[in-house]
Amino acid sequence: MVITSTDNDRIKGYIKLKERKNRKKNNEFLVEGEHLVLEACKKGIVKEIILEQDSSFITDLPTIYVSKEIINKISELDTPSNIMAVCKMIDNKIIGNRLLLLDDIQDPGNLGTIIRSALAFNVDTIILSPNTVDLYNPKVVRATQGMMFHINIVTCDLKEAINDLKKENIPVYGTRVDSGTDVRVLREEKTDKYALIMGNEGNGVSTDILDMCDEYLYIKMNDKVESLNVGVATSIILYELNK
Repeated sequence: MVITSTDNDRIKGYIKLKERKNRKKNNEFLVEGEHLVLEACKKGIVKEIILEQDSSFITDLPTIYVSKEIINKISELDTPSNIMAVCKMIDNKIIGNRLLLLDDIQDPGNLGTIIRSALAFNVDTIILSPNTVDLYNPKVVRATQGMMFHINIVTCDLKEAINDLKKENIPVYGTRVDSGTDVRVLREEKTDKYALIMGNEGNGVSTDILDMCDEYLYIKMNDKVESLNVGVATSIILYELNK
């Protein structure tokens, strides 16, 4: 059977998942496109596949067929894919010795870039502050290219997390534009375990969080450049810490 009406209760439920409050309420989110659907399948979080009529996708998962008009209604894309999936949110806990803390990052593209870099450079856990852009925002999901399904990510109060990490003797590094330690010369024994804090696009790391840091890092660069995009800066620092 092909669903063709937006009055269908199932379709209404899909549309509601466009809003953060409904994603949180249902503990569900949508992914669009075959690549993201496949990555979500690898993680085992797909609840059902949404497939445009006359399309095919080999799977044992429940599959709902809908008209192109319905796909267009559900999709966030200007040119929708013929496949989507309803996924359950991932419940993780803080693990590992290499952690990245994000203090109120707001841009979905930046968060997506940071997540991909964190996975590339062997971060164990990413900790998001409660005011960071929603991890399951469709723009964030697309920006990660599915890599968010392959790294441990949690959302919690950063101050509480830092206090817990200090009890585990994990050094906490903040970032400053022109003071502290050049990340390139950080001693090797200080990179086997760490908690790196990166801040908001406009305001950086909040003062009260900076005050909790054990050491400050900076990226040496041309004096004509005042600062770097937080996604770029995070990628550079994580690369150096991974050497």
